[in-house]
Parts: sequence; C-alpha cells; structure tokens
Amino acid sequence: MSFVWSEKHIEEYWHHGVTVFRGILPPSLLTDLRTMAEKGRAITRAKHGPQAQRLQPISGHEGYDVSAFDDFLTHPPLVDALKKVLSPRHEPSAASHTGIFYEPANEPWCTGWHRDITAQSAGVDAQEFALLERDPTFFTQVNCALYTDVSTWYVPGSDGRPNLDAEVEAAKHQPDLEGKSSAERERLCLAYCQSMPNAVQLVLEAGDYALYRPNGWHIGSYAPYRRRETIHTGVWKPETAAWYVKWYKNLAAERAKASAEE
Repeated sequence: MSFVWSEKHIEEYWHHGVTVFRGILPPSLLTDLRTMAEKGRAITRAKHGPQAQRLQPISGHEGYDVSAFDDFLTHPPLVDALKKVLSPRHEPSAASHTGIFYEPANEPWCTGWHRDITAQSAGVDAQEFALLERDPTFFTQVNCALYTDVSTWYVPGSDGRPNLDAEVEAAKHQPDLEGKSSAERERLCLAYCQSMPNAVQLVLEAGDYALYRPNGWHIGSYAPYRRRETIHTGVWKPETAAWYVKWYKNLAAERAKASAEE
C-alpha cells in the first residue's frame, strides 16, 4: 500500500510525540536502500564484531556508495510530509549524522528504558534545556524500516513532561540476562518492555517511517532471528543543528577537563 497523507499525522505527532508514515518508500527506493544497508552490515561487523548493531555515520567509508540515501533525503512525498508535520524550515539530517540499525548476531537483549537527552545529561545547560524540550519540533528522531521492525517501544505523550513515579520504577528493573538461554533472554526483555505504563510497540513494516520525539520514554529490544535494517536519523531546523554543534563542543570540553584532572 502506498503512502496516503492525512492530518492525523500532525495530530499524532503533536499530541503523542510519534507518528508513522506508512509505506512512504516506493519499492524501487526500498530495494536500493536495502542493498546499501546490507553492505553497511558487513562494514560495521568487520570493524566492530558480530554483535555490532549500528553503522553511524553511514558516510566516510571507503568504497561505500550512499547515493541511495540521497534519493531517500529528497523523496518528494517524504519531504512534503515532514514539512507539514514540523515546519518548512526542517530538513532531514545528512549522511554524516545518519546511521543504520541491525539485529544482533548472537543473543537477544534490550536496552534500558530511557529518554535520550535530559537536563541532567553531560554538556547540557539545564535551564536552557527546560525551555527547548517544550518545543515539540526541536528534538526529533527517525526510524525508517527497510524490513519489518518491531524493536522499538515508546510511551506516547511522555516527552516534554516530568517523569511519573511509576515510569521511574519500571525503568529500574532492567533484566539480568547473564547465563540465560536465548528464549529466556527474549521473554525477560519482552516483560521489561511491557512493564512500562502505557508503552506501545512501534510495529514498522518495510518502507514505514516513524517520526518521534526522542526525549519521550523509549527502548529497543532485539533478537538475532529478526532481521533488522532500519535507517536512524533526525529531522532538524537550523536552531537544532546549531544546538548540537554547541553540545558536542561542551562534551569535548568536559571530557578534556576530566582527563586533565585524572
């Protein structure tokens, strides 16, 4: 089924912090992106081992052609949908800020429940951040599935508000997977995902594009038998791009200071 624009995408994103453009990638582009992603899997595992699950950035690797990603960035229905939901000033991040997610090669596992950047994150000015996170269009993130992807869970409406006590409590109980069988690991991760109040599983079919606010509660849960090739990037307005440049400089300065004090 091809993508159909609806104002529900605006409503979903602004009310819940997440919306999905179903089937927005045409089969021809999907095929080209899969070819690119498959070669990327080989690159990242050659460099980082069989458990490596991310190639980021996708640019800058010798002999690696990312021209299909340029077609992805300029795909007219996608560009139009993003600007309708966010603003005409928003642009998808370039290949230098983009990654591809893969499945683990060996064992199931999950991250902890988390918000990406918070007022407590290193290099962040807490007072400035309190203002920025109120803007639904400032921090945005993308998962675009090239194969069916059920890895991500999200708590709709959790971005831009304080933590609930029940959320903090649920997040504490990340399972201990050491010494467990693959089936046990997968079941424990699922239970942990489901323990978060109001969490929903983002079921993405091939060609689906999820736009979400990364400071909402979310998690990833992975299994080797679930093939995963998912483009991971952001959609930024100029102020966001400038903020990230400043943040990276702050992080570098903090790390240099810490190293000098050791």
